[in-house]
Amino acid sequence: MARGPSKRQQRIAMAFDALCAAIARALGAAEGARESAVRAHAEAMVEMWLREEGLDAAEIDPGLRRIVANPELARPVKRVDFDRKTAFREWLATGPRRLTQILAEAAPDAAGGDPDEWLGQVGKIDGMGPVPSLWTIGTGRIGGAEPRFPVAVPLLDESHLQISSTHDSRGRAESLVENLLLRVMSSFRPGVVQLHVWDVGRFTGSLPGLYPLTRTGLLTVHDPAMLDELLEELSDRIRRVHTRVLVDGHPSLRAMAETSGGRTEPWIVAVLLGNRSALKDAEHRQLQRVARDGPACGVQLVLLDVPMTVNAPIETVRLGDSGFGTSSMTGPHVTVEPDPPLPPAEVTRAAHAIADEHERWRSRIGTFADLLPSREKWGEARSISGLHAPVGFTDGLPAEVALADASPHALIGGPSGSGKTNLLLTMISSMAARYGPDELEFYLLDFKEGVSFAQFAPGRRDRTWLPHARLIGVNINTDREFGLALLQFLSDEMRRRAEAAKAYEVTKLEELRREDPKGRWPRIVAVIDEFQYLFAERDAVTRQATLLLEDVARRGRSQGIHLVLASQDVSGIEAFWGRPAIFEQFVLRIALPRARRVLAELNDATLGLPRWHAVINHESGITHGNEVVRIPDATGKGSVDEVQHVLHETYAQGRPEPRLFDGTRSPRLAELLAVLSAGDEPRALVGQCIDVAGSAAAIGLPDAPGRNLGVLASGVREAVQVLGAAAASLAGQHARDTIDVVLAPLIAEALAPAERLAMRVAGAGQRVETVRLDGFRARVEALAQEVSERLAGTASRHPVALVLYAADAAETALDRAGTEALRKILHFGPETGVHVLGWWRSPARLKALLMMGASPDDLGAWVALDVQGSEVQPLVPGMFVTWSPRPGRGLLFDRAQHTQPEVVIVPSLEER
Repeated sequence: MARGPSKRQQRIAMAFDALCAAIARALGAAEGARESAVRAHAEAMVEMWLREEGLDAAEIDPGLRRIVANPELARPVKRVDFDRKTAFREWLATGPRRLTQILAEAAPDAAGGDPDEWLGQVGKIDGMGPVPSLWTIGTGRIGGAEPRFPVAVPLLDESHLQISSTHDSRGRAESLVENLLLRVMSSFRPGVVQLHVWDVGRFTGSLPGLYPLTRTGLLTVHDPAMLDELLEELSDRIRRVHTRVLVDGHPSLRAMAETSGGRTEPWIVAVLLGNRSALKDAEHRQLQRVARDGPACGVQLVLLDVPMTVNAPIETVRLGDSGFGTSSMTGPHVTVEPDPPLPPAEVTRAAHAIADEHERWRSRIGTFADLLPSREKWGEARSISGLHAPVGFTDGLPAEVALADASPHALIGGPSGSGKTNLLLTMISSMAARYGPDELEFYLLDFKEGVSFAQFAPGRRDRTWLPHARLIGVNINTDREFGLALLQFLSDEMRRRAEAAKAYEVTKLEELRREDPKGRWPRIVAVIDEFQYLFAERDAVTRQATLLLEDVARRGRSQGIHLVLASQDVSGIEAFWGRPAIFEQFVLRIALPRARRVLAELNDATLGLPRWHAVINHESGITHGNEVVRIPDATGKGSVDEVQHVLHETYAQGRPEPRLFDGTRSPRLAELLAVLSAGDEPRALVGQCIDVAGSAAAIGLPDAPGRNLGVLASGVREAVQVLGAAAASLAGQHARDTIDVVLAPLIAEALAPAERLAMRVAGAGQRVETVRLDGFRARVEALAQEVSERLAGTASRHPVALVLYAADAAETALDRAGTEALRKILHFGPETGVHVLGWWRSPARLKALLMMGASPDDLGAWVALDVQGSEVQPLVPGMFVTWSPRPGRGLLFDRAQHTQPEVVIVPSLEER
């Protein structure tokens, strides 16, 4: 029966584990030595260890025996698990630089050098080169034997460090900490590592040589009575990294950096200097939590005489009265001698040099290009768990925004000229460079009179477009209905995704994408600039938009739909009074200089904010979540435009262009006919719907009672455009020579439009007849007689369209019989295929015509242009009509398809 290893064998393996680590460090540090000397050194160490232990090589485990026989095999050994197990991984050949390097490079004659050369390549965070995992703290030797070898400890992303000392060795222990911190700080670009020091015994803290680092924020000294605040700050940072940065399933910042090729978060090293007395229970528990979760989030602890036991990766160094000691990295058989204290003046000079370089680095303006990933990494990120992308710089490091479960929506505020548009362009481009169009879609609306987002659509000069953009709306400050349409689209899309998730028995987009990997479920980001215009009036649009916004804000996070609302001032939006639940969903707050009511009520961080800066806050605006970020210029040539060109070249083929809605542009008839879906019968186009799809507004004219169309307007230009579009579209949809069009221009201003329409109708292959005012009565009476014959079944029922220009002018040409004939056509004509398309200059005159022999029901559809809602009220009894005329827009009501009138865009009959 097989038996497990004896306790003696276990002890041998544990001791040999420490020996292998020592051998590895000796081999790694013996650069320049001949191979035979290195091997002899390692073999001598093994023999000495066996002799001291009283062991024979035969007693050692076979796997360890191979290492004894060939010490070179110990080279890749590196302890990574702290339950006394060993693992094999690649040895990082490049270690941290010595202090002498930074002192030499900080000399006055070298101050003007290139910062990248000053920083060196080791640990250069931009490229994530070989970041040191081990940091030397002194030398070691077995017994009294020579030669000595370097002793190192893991730190950043790897482990915490706990040092214990006696009263006599406390000064040596503090020097060890100072040396270690200075080596760490001198191995990275200033700002990449930040220090916090708490000393229970001193208000000014220990490590005075490092104090110059405080002037640029690289070192923070904490009040000895405020340990709980420091621990809470570290805990908040860990929470922020987990909820904001590690949103794509990465277990740690290091793993994310290895995947993405760059790191966006600094390391935090917290140094706690105690007095060998136990911490309070609450402090101990909080410190345990920080120690357990810190390394994955870039938070490391250096504890000096702070007794603590944690289930976390932690290395220990114990110094005796002599100043020598042992370490967990080398085991009890290796005596560790810490490096001697550095000259105080040299430490101070080095700290000043680091702080000076930090100031110079912070003064450098990070460019827009610095925010983008390396070109080979474009489009590689996945949005399964959320979106995150840098938009600016903090201490030279990219500062990210995150749209994910923890921060689903963003609220951006800043007065005119504060850089709000620049920030939005930066955010859009940064995200688009990281995520492909199948991972991310944009819906972009700009309510103000500007064209900031129009550059993402094809233009006259630049025909490229952003493949991620599906909808772009500009100049829509008077078209609040378009903002409402976008919210309705998002609500419908949210419902569609929820139904798909239900079919797979999941609840979130993240789960749906796992269950349906072949489906296309990109995250949607809807950006609405100057969104306050959408809620500017106390009307039905505001009421509906408020309800939809609240619905999308509450439920959008689970379906991957994110809102980004930007405004100059959100303090006066009455629609949100009494609805705090809306803004509670906007966890991400970005406040530009002098922004009001974007952050929490007592957070005034924007008051002293300089230009080109913003406060990014992922904690609903509360003060401790503030992060001051410098935003680069994204408006210059070679920035956003270059991103778009590259993405267009990569993704545009085979994808539809984004729809551009420009509130200042009228849709042309040909464009509307192209999007008009096929129906059972031809339909009369009267304009374009204000919706996400850009649908055509069309009226069906089947052979049914009431299917006439009225245009109500006092002006000529827009009235003849709507009337002409309706008639021309009918002629174009019928087969050739299957519809008769009778044009009746009853005023002089209508003669030219009627002539142009006659040419269009004839060009479509239809029969067209133009009737002037003097012949109008006879033609109306003849057509009324034909309607009677059709009702009796004695005449053919081919379609006829009677187009009346200024129909109210007919009163002067029609006697009582003629008026009754016109009423007969209105009342009975539609069911026999005879339809009236008429323009009345006064709703009152139309009402008078319908009072006897006809009714409002005989005008099944109407478009009101430059008339007030109260004037068309009689045409929809029992319905309250709110309408104020505005250029290029009309109010459409079709009894067959509408419960409420809707706003449409007046079409243009002009050709390109």
